[in-house]
Amino acid sequence: MPFGLQIGLWCALAAAGLGLTVWLIRRGASTPEKREQRRRLLLQATGRIGDALVTEASEDALYYTYTVRGVQYAASQDVTSLRSLLPAEPERLIGMAGMKYSTKNPADSILLCEEWSGLRNVSAVVSSANNDAVGHQPQNAALAKGV
Repeated sequence: MPFGLQIGLWCALAAAGLGLTVWLIRRGASTPEKREQRRRLLLQATGRIGDALVTEASEDALYYTYTVRGVQYAASQDVTSLRSLLPAEPERLIGMAGMKYSTKNPADSILLCEEWSGLRNVSAVVSSANNDAVGHQPQNAALAKGV
């Protein structure tokens, strides 16, 4: 093998090794929580909106189903880091919701992230403690608003 080719081969191997090392260091510095946050924010920015049915809700996770192009998906989202965005009684979220999914991988979806929520009427759910079963506010609350 010519000497110039050997030098070129060694330089290429060194560059590949250096690139792999930099990639491993950057990947290792990222925590699973940061990677999950980046995934949610990427889906929020580039995902397509669809309809989902929240089937179960707890303080730690939301379970939901949705259909994309005739294929039904069942998914869950860990919401422990987003707990402050949920109402005190998460089981009230059961029902229809909006979700965002990746067009390249429809199984990759979210109901909620730091900058977006597909949960419908979260503010209405939070304030529903002041309403009766029909949704009417008590008279003193209506008067305070000037209605």
